[in-house]
Amino acid sequence: MPSLFDPLRIGDIALDTRVVMAPLTRNRAPGHVPNALMVAYYAQRATPATGAGLIITEASPISDFGHGYLDTPGIYTPEQVAGWKKVTDAVHARGGRIVIQLWHVGRISHVSLLPGGQPPVSSTARAANSKTYTAKGFEPVSTPRALATSEIPGIVADYRHAARCAMEAGFDGVEIHAANGYLIEQFLRDSCNDRTDAYGGSIENRTRLLREVVEAVTAEIGGSRTGLRLSPVTPANDIGQDSNPQALYEAALAQLAPYKLAFVHVVEGATGGPRDVAAFDYAALRRQTQAAWMVNNGYDRRMAMDVVASGAADLVAFGKAFIANPDLGLRLQRGAPLNPLDANTLYGGGASGYIDYPTLA
Repeated sequence: MPSLFDPLRIGDIALDTRVVMAPLTRNRAPGHVPNALMVAYYAQRATPATGAGLIITEASPISDFGHGYLDTPGIYTPEQVAGWKKVTDAVHARGGRIVIQLWHVGRISHVSLLPGGQPPVSSTARAANSKTYTAKGFEPVSTPRALATSEIPGIVADYRHAARCAMEAGFDGVEIHAANGYLIEQFLRDSCNDRTDAYGGSIENRTRLLREVVEAVTAEIGGSRTGLRLSPVTPANDIGQDSNPQALYEAALAQLAPYKLAFVHVVEGATGGPRDVAAFDYAALRRQTQAAWMVNNGYDRRMAMDVVASGAADLVAFGKAFIANPDLGLRLQRGAPLNPLDANTLYGGGASGYIDYPTLA
């Protein structure tokens, strides 16, 4: 039986363990450029023997208009590439592997965060009943405008450009963020997509943006270095449940089979919340792909070990536990207690609650 602590190859990326650090927004990149504090943060968690076999970075916008939260690092300018290169060098120096999550928030943004105070863009012109993190703290998101059909190729091109920038920055691969109520999921779900063009209506149309993004990214860097994150039933960011999530997400994954993705990363249930928020057959979803299967949401040590040993998943991603425990991998192996999380330092700030959590050593 495979173990959570066994090596695994996902596409062209060789991992020493199946313990994954999930993407975690921390809002510590003023000017949208990765910095020395971030280098230290990721390096602390990079050694596979004690930390993560694979690190997925915090979500990183693909363009100026992809931002939706204060002080998030981008992956589209030379300065950002140079900043991320210091992160990837530090991770690789410790034997780790790291991919970057490519992000466009869509309507989950605020005019104060976007160029010229322009409104966010989405599949729809309907506002989300959600909040985002701005210079004033948490504020309601702004009302979006629906993207014109003619604008969508530019969004796809931004994903391709960001993937190329990721390779220049030394990443082992990328994860396309199609989860948690952000732009791609705003197109996927009929609860949010009210379009009447080629990107709305049928499942074939609503999955079109996802297919085009995956095609563009894999054409640039290869499917063997491309992952995908999905959250079939999460209510995150007021996305609402699709009328038939099982059919939607199975069709979406089946359509992506030709691109031979390295991994699929699935949030089971409500992101950061109940796993049983809505009925969904994840095993049936998995049958639509040959990619390595990564599970996420509320996994403790026993659950993680059992799901890998049973073959129901290949990897397990841990989120908040990795914030408070830079040596989470070692703690999981030993069954050691975990540090408590300081919720007051999750978003923004400096070193406190970021790089000062103690290790077992």
